[in-house]
Amino acid sequence: MELAELARTSDALRATSSRTAKAELLADLLGRLAPAEIVPAVGMLLAQPRQGAIGVGWATVSRLDDVPLDRPTAASAEHRGPRVDVLGFDRLLSQIAVTVGPGSEAARTELLNQFLSGCTDEEAAFVRRVLIGDARQGALAGVMTDAAARAAGVKLATLRRAVMLRGDLGEAAAIALIDGPEAVAAIDLEVGRPIQPMLASTAADVPEALAAVGSASVEWKLDGARVQVHIQRAGAGGEVAVYTRNLNDVTGRLPQVVEVARSLECDSAVLDGEVLGFFGDESPQAFQDTMSALGTESDSAASGLRPYFFDLMYLDGHSLIDRSLSERVEELHRLAPGYIVPQRFTDDEDEAAAHLDEALARGHEGVMVKAAASTYEAGRRGKSWRKVKPVHTLDLVVLAAEWGHGRRRGWLSNLHLGARDPDSGEFVMVGKTFKGLTDELLAWQTEQFQARAVRETDHTVYIRPELVVEIALDGAQSSTRYPGGVALRFARVRGYRPDRDPAGADTLDAVRALLPGG
Repeated sequence: MELAELARTSDALRATSSRTAKAELLADLLGRLAPAEIVPAVGMLLAQPRQGAIGVGWATVSRLDDVPLDRPTAASAEHRGPRVDVLGFDRLLSQIAVTVGPGSEAARTELLNQFLSGCTDEEAAFVRRVLIGDARQGALAGVMTDAAARAAGVKLATLRRAVMLRGDLGEAAAIALIDGPEAVAAIDLEVGRPIQPMLASTAADVPEALAAVGSASVEWKLDGARVQVHIQRAGAGGEVAVYTRNLNDVTGRLPQVVEVARSLECDSAVLDGEVLGFFGDESPQAFQDTMSALGTESDSAASGLRPYFFDLMYLDGHSLIDRSLSERVEELHRLAPGYIVPQRFTDDEDEAAAHLDEALARGHEGVMVKAAASTYEAGRRGKSWRKVKPVHTLDLVVLAAEWGHGRRRGWLSNLHLGARDPDSGEFVMVGKTFKGLTDELLAWQTEQFQARAVRETDHTVYIRPELVVEIALDGAQSSTRYPGGVALRFARVRGYRPDRDPAGADTLDAVRALLPGG
């Protein structure tokens, strides 16, 4: 398929706000792609190339040569010889991704200029949007999943499940479009292939959570780093892989977790849990300390991180994700009795509140209240898991930042914060804050924001919505200042959450739930 067709579809997506219309446009396009084009085309339309980070961002794109005078127009394109196509752009991205080392920036710029010289203005604009990760046309993951299901004649719920279990939307869409509904329905959890973790909604207190989910497992909420542990052939020679919440492989950085996994009596398993560090008095370390230890190359720094499991999704050749939480936890207690998050099954408010009080007394965040009958909904922020914390916090996405003044001059300071619209999947601004930022964080975020910039004004740098920040706040209030009709009250930064994905950020509904009487 010619790249011009992707560019025209992208422009049409940008011109409509209707989710249904977007899905129909994408479904039509997906249905016309050749099998080899599906995965790269899905990535391009999401502005998330399958090659991942390729070393090209807004700064590089902004320095590309001006449009050549002899650039072909759409009208003259039929006379220009070989057309620019999807696979040609994909090859360019792969070539740029492996262009590294001294002189690589100049080499990447030359490759881009050569490619753009054969593009129409419409195609060149699309290429630039893909390079800087600008998906403002609204072709976000939820809409793309809907479109792929339509194009392939697959039930949306079936494809959503496949995406979560496969860990890749483009790959799941390709299976649906090429092999059909039966192949999609057959996709299941595999040991060694990480899946998106199940997420929780928020409840104001224990009674509210129990009223929503009924009989539940009430578990201490640890402020550690989420990990998913895959075990094949346990024992001294067993194969163990440890993945973060973002599905990054950190096996080599968590020797104690690997040791624990190999000690478990099973042939194969997939466990969900947290790793957490402790001080000498057994009080838990802050999340930032845990992530610092996890991020270092030193074995000794991360060796003190202990695993605490709360779910079991696979055991000895059988997927457990469609079984109830109570059944999964029963199997978990048999498998790893010494490494389980403190929990109790109850529907009694007083008993659950006592468990919360004990968690807080030990220095933990609060509790998770999970419906005993709930299945494991990979990648979903469902209503059957609720988190209860005494301090209001939200996981929001940074959309932009303003340059600071006074002693913060030269640093990007005031953050523009976005919550996820549950209908469109896009991020909607709900407030700003510059509070809670240390000099270290200011320096770090200035560098990170500039690397993710998509455009700039005199005072503000707008960035790709990739960074999740945990915000503490006193509540929310109705507001006409922001598109979501709601604004944060006394928001301050608790810390960035590199372990969390923007797709799992809190929604507008979570912000609105904090309104008085919400």
